[in-house]
Amino acid sequence: MQKCRWHAYHSSSELEQAAAKAILHAAALAIKLRGTFTIVLAGGTTPRKVYELLREADADWAAWHVYFGDERCLPPADVERNSRMAAQAWLDHVAIPASQIHPIPAELGAVNAARSYEETLAAIDQFDLVLLGLGEDGHTASLFPNHDCGSTPDAPATLAVFDAPKPPAQRVSLSAHRLSAARQVMFLVTGEAKRQAIHDWRKNMAIPAAAIVPPTGVDVYLEAGLQQG
Repeated sequence: MQKCRWHAYHSSSELEQAAAKAILHAAALAIKLRGTFTIVLAGGTTPRKVYELLREADADWAAWHVYFGDERCLPPADVERNSRMAAQAWLDHVAIPASQIHPIPAELGAVNAARSYEETLAAIDQFDLVLLGLGEDGHTASLFPNHDCGSTPDAPATLAVFDAPKPPAQRVSLSAHRLSAARQVMFLVTGEAKRQAIHDWRKNMAIPAAAIVPPTGVDVYLEAGLQQG
């Protein structure tokens, strides 16, 4: 059963500032305790604005190791790629070593990319922080309603997706089980279109976002108005 902590903010700007601060705090703590910080990035508009704030931060970037929760099967330079967005907004502008940034090689096709990324993740027991978004239909990463989210203990770390309900149809996603192997999970949710998904989530309906069940629970950063109705 998922444990949620709901953090409501009066504006998207306030939410983005709070999220960036929380990410930097998690990084500082992980580096102090373990010497490195492993983070999984989300795509989407809200995360992009948070990444732009992180771009201006003073952090121990050399200790950061960056992974991705999902990716579209498009060429590496395509503007619709999550890795491309994160690079433009943030990663190309800070001193994280290139060898510590691990994009999903989705240009290989869903099957080969999923297999390759599973090998990339094999050495990591727990991520320090996983960032996720929420779609209007309750999806997160590329885990969609009426699709296998990979929630069981024997689920693979990565899933090849062939029939995503929004283009492109081919994607690669970390499974719900793998995304749950984290010390901290943060959802970033803004936009009026997410109201129904939040309503369903708070009513304990089985949306894909509810399949992320880390031992410590999840923190949901959302605009205050989305809790109404």
